[in-house]
Order: sequence, then C-alpha cells, then structure tokens
Amino acid sequence: MLPSTQAKPEERLLEVRGLTVRFPTRQGAVHAVEDLTFNLSARRTLAVVGESGSGKSATALALVGLHRTAQVSGEVRLAGLQLVGAPDKVLRSVRGERIGMIFQDPLSALHPHYTVGAQIAEAYRAHRNCSKRDALRRAAEMLDLVRIPGAARRIRDYPHQFSGGMRQRIMIAMALACDPELLIADEPTTALDVTTQAEVLELMRDLQHELGMSIILITHNLGIVGEMADDVMVMYAGRVVERATVADLFGAPNHPYTAGLLGSVVRLDQPRPETLVAIGGQPPSLVDLPGGCAFHPRCAYRIALCTNECPSLRPLTSGHDVSCHRAAEPRRAGTSLPEPTQTGVGASS
Repeated sequence: MLPSTQAKPEERLLEVRGLTVRFPTRQGAVHAVEDLTFNLSARRTLAVVGESGSGKSATALALVGLHRTAQVSGEVRLAGLQLVGAPDKVLRSVRGERIGMIFQDPLSALHPHYTVGAQIAEAYRAHRNCSKRDALRRAAEMLDLVRIPGAARRIRDYPHQFSGGMRQRIMIAMALACDPELLIADEPTTALDVTTQAEVLELMRDLQHELGMSIILITHNLGIVGEMADDVMVMYAGRVVERATVADLFGAPNHPYTAGLLGSVVRLDQPRPETLVAIGGQPPSLVDLPGGCAFHPRCAYRIALCTNECPSLRPLTSGHDVSCHRAAEPRRAGTSLPEPTQTGVGASS
C-alpha cells in the first residue's frame, strides 16, 4: 500500500503531459486521446466536457490504468508518482486508495449477486489490513455518509433493491471508502431525474468540502459544469480545444465548438433566445480524422489554414487556452468570436 501524501490547496495534485490513447482495430488506429496536457490542483474541480466520442471517458480510464487493449503513452503523475507504464501492483495500490472512480452506470458496475455492503467492504479490505467485520462496519459508515437511511440494515441488501439515485450514492460510497485524494466521476448523474441529480451533486460538493479531495467531473451537461466546477476543459475528437475557468469559459467562449455547445442550451444569465443554435454535422470518425483542425467541417469560422494545419493549444489570456487559428483575431461586436466565414454553427450567435 502506497503512502498518501495529501497535497496543499495551492499544489498540483495531478499532472498530465502528452497523454495519448489509441485503440488498434482492423480499420486502423482509433485516436481516442491525442497529446492531452493539463494540471489539477488540490481541492479543485475540473470538468471535462464534449460530445460522445470526444475522448472524455477514455481519458478517465487512462488516468487510472484501466485500458487493457489500448496503446497509452505520455505522463500521468499523481503527486509525483508516474502512473503510465507503472506495474499493475502499483496501479492496484493507487486505484481506490488514492484515486476513487464513479462509473457511468452504477447498475452495471455493481455485482448483482453480492450485497452492497460486501462490495464496499471488499474494496476497503483491498487497501486496509482489517477484519471482515471492521470492513462491514466501514461500509455502513460510508452508506450513512452518503445519506442512505438505515445504513446498518441496508448493507445486507442487493443492488436491485435500490433506486437509481441510491445506487449512484453506493458507487460514491465505494469510491470514497479509502479517503482518496482524487475522485473521478464519469457522468455521475446519467439517467437520473432532475431532483435526484441535484441531490447527488449536492452530496459530492459536501463530501469534497469535508474530505478535501479534488474532483474530475466528466459530463456533457453544461448546467452541472456551471454548478460544480472551478475549471473546464473542452474536448473534441480526442483533443482539448479550450480550457479556462468556469467564469471565463461561460462568459467568453473563444472556440467555435465551445460557443456551439453553450448556444445549444438555455442559459439563465442571458436573454432567452427564440431558438437554440445547434451544431451542424456529425463528430468525425476517430479512425479517419479530417486534415487540419478536426472541427473545421462543422465550423462557420473556418479559413483555408484550418483544413491543412492542426492548431496548437495556446494561451489567449492568463489561464484561458484556445486551440483555434482565429483566436487572436478581433472579436465581432457583442460576441467573443470573430466574423463567420461560412453559414453554419455560431454564424447567428
């Protein structure tokens, strides 16, 4: 078991450099994540957003070494400990102990033949030298922590005996059983009703404050991002296209894709639009990516350079990075984007 070295709030807990994930297939390599670089400080929440297939979940699994068939390269350092290429023994010690993970579908992640108490206790005993009785006591404590009524009794129940929201709470309890420094939540509110979503998010905020952990929140729900996150990383076709604080990103999105995402939802901080602006077209195939900027076939702001040269992620202002050839151009009046060159996404924003 590895010693836990809790980082101070101003310190970097997680450092990712050049993370690349590719899946070999008969059609060619699937470029799931390309040259991903970011930092996460202690006690902060980073939201990772984007359409399905943008590389969000592939990134999460790469951070904890759960890819088995993928080719993973780059650096992932947790408080200085390199995880990419680390032996399985080291990764098993990190998973659960220092990094907890909430998977997308709790019903699939929980084993139907074992009680929830037994499953939490097993996860706890994997990292703690304790008896089964002590582990079950810890399981009851965790169910009580995530506000499941009658926790001491319900540890003997099976996953199908809980509602979807309760199962999500059980997954949170299991992920936090060993007091990890980092929690990765992959779509933690998928398939939950609005009321239950709010309860789960409130629970995560309270637990973060109580336990002092960092969170990586993977979601496509921008409302959750605005409510939960400190910083946002927008991904498209496996790459980061924009990265900023929540206030900067929501106030002035500087990548056409980000503007398209924000334009497709109703915002309470802006006048209600007559119609929502949809992003035209479809995400590209990760086996056969278009040349240049991967977003250019759907972009109303593309120029000739976009079709043959992939833009690098560059700082626009302090703490606000953008991957767009036109990021430095003057902004169109009343918007955070330049003049459109095509009819399409964002042209009327």
